Formats: sequence, structure tokens, C-alpha cells
Amino acid sequence: MGLLDGKTALITGGARGQGRAHAVTSAREGADVILLDITSQALGSVDYPLATADDMAETVRQVEALDRRALTFDADVRDQDQLDAAVTAGIAEFGKIDILIANAGIWTRAPFWEMSEQMWSDMMDVNLTGVWKSAKAVAPHMIERQSGSIVITSSVNGLEPGMNYAHYVSTKHGVIGLMKNIALELAPYGIRCNSINPGAILTPMTNQQGAWDMFAGHEGGTPDDLIAGGYSFHALKGTSFMPPEVIANTALYLNSDLAATVTGVTIPVDAGHMLLTGVNPDPVK
Repeated sequence: MGLLDGKTALITGGARGQGRAHAVTSAREGADVILLDITSQALGSVDYPLATADDMAETVRQVEALDRRALTFDADVRDQDQLDAAVTAGIAEFGKIDILIANAGIWTRAPFWEMSEQMWSDMMDVNLTGVWKSAKAVAPHMIERQSGSIVITSSVNGLEPGMNYAHYVSTKHGVIGLMKNIALELAPYGIRCNSINPGAILTPMTNQQGAWDMFAGHEGGTPDDLIAGGYSFHALKGTSFMPPEVIANTALYLNSDLAATVTGVTIPVDAGHMLLTGVNPDPVK
């Protein structure tokens, strides 16, 4: 018996990283999955490789190895028509959608006064507006069924600032407010909504040159700099960048009957990062 037996989960950003972990964890616990992702370099402001068709195929392979079904869509969370079409097709295939994991997201860096409008807009359109559109796509079906669970990926940067990514911080603060309103407005229909605040998670979004440089404190950073910096980012002994499964396990709890009366909350999964008082690494005197 799995915690999600007989359920169907729609996962945005499902081709790799945290999305793949959500897909595999949900499948392991008995759910069929609907996976949405863009499998091309469709965002001009993002300077690291986005997901590919091969990434999506590997996620499907891992789900099917658990004897669950996977339905995939090359769909962009910025496009309401594509989201609505995926929901309609998913319902036709599986009969219902019980769970939405609004996971799709991007991360880029620049001082706020140097950001291009495209960099700001891409971030808002994917990380915040894309979550609203994803929830909007599933809400009528969940309301009709008087049941459902929505889990949104925020970040510790939904609770604190981050140097040189004001746009990302703004979206991650924003989705917490959105989550609370979704939870409030859907509660009369028996639908729950919660969010998760990941700490440092090792995924293709973080394991790339921009993040290596940030944790090294200079250009030319390496993966070793990333891992070394991860230990300082967390309070819990022996914890550097964490595997995405730690987030998937938290979503599993929130989407299961174990959390049947939990709604409107955001849960940090950050190895104690938010406990740290911090220091100024480069004080101006």
C-alpha cells in the first residue's frame, strides 16, 4: 500500500531535477503522473541548459520501472492554453487529477539595477505567473470533485533576500502569498494548498557555472566550491547540497492523507539554514 495509491499527480517542470524526484516518489507511492516541461532552450535570459526530450524520457523510464503510468507534454507554464490542454488530456487518460505539484522554475543572477526587462519578465512569468496559471488550470476540475491537493515550490528565498537575484526572491515570496490565497479560496471545496521552502538542493539549476561562482565568491568557481559552500549554507551537521528527494518526500507528506487537515502552510526543508544568524562576508567600512 502506497500513500498515493489510485491518485494522479500533475507535475510541472517534471523532466529532471526536483520534478523528476516528485515524479518518481509519487509513482513509488502508487500515483500515475502527468509531466509537463519545456524541452528546448526557450528562455533567452537563462544561461544554463534547460531540460531536454532525453531528460523527460529518462523520467518516464523511471516511473514506468515502478509499474506506474506517465503522460508527458512539452508544455510551457507561461501558456494557459497549453496547461489547459494538458489538464484536459490528463483527465481523459486517467479519469481525474488529484494532485498538482507546481514545481517549474528558473534561477538567474544580476544586481537588480542591471537586470534586463527580459530577465525580470522571464522570472516572473515562469516562477510566479506560471504557478498561478498551473493552479488555475486544475482548479475547476478539483472544485467539481470537491477534492485535491496543490503543492507549490517556493524557496528559503521566499523567507529571506538573496544577493543579486531580487527577481527570484520576489517570485518566491510571491508564491507563498499566492499559496495562502489559493488555500483560503479553495478550502470550502475541500481542496488543500501548501508550499515548500527548499534550502540548497543539487539539481541542474544549481549545479552550473553561475552557482559555482556564487558559492566560490569569484568567477571560475567549480563544483567543489559549490559543495564546500553548501556546508556553510546549512546548520545541520554534515549537510551540503541536498538531493531533490528530500523535497519530494515533503510533498509526498503534504499530498497524502497524513496531511489531510494541513493547508495554507509553508514548510522549510533547509537543514536549519533559517536558524543561522549569518555574517556580512564583505563589510563596507
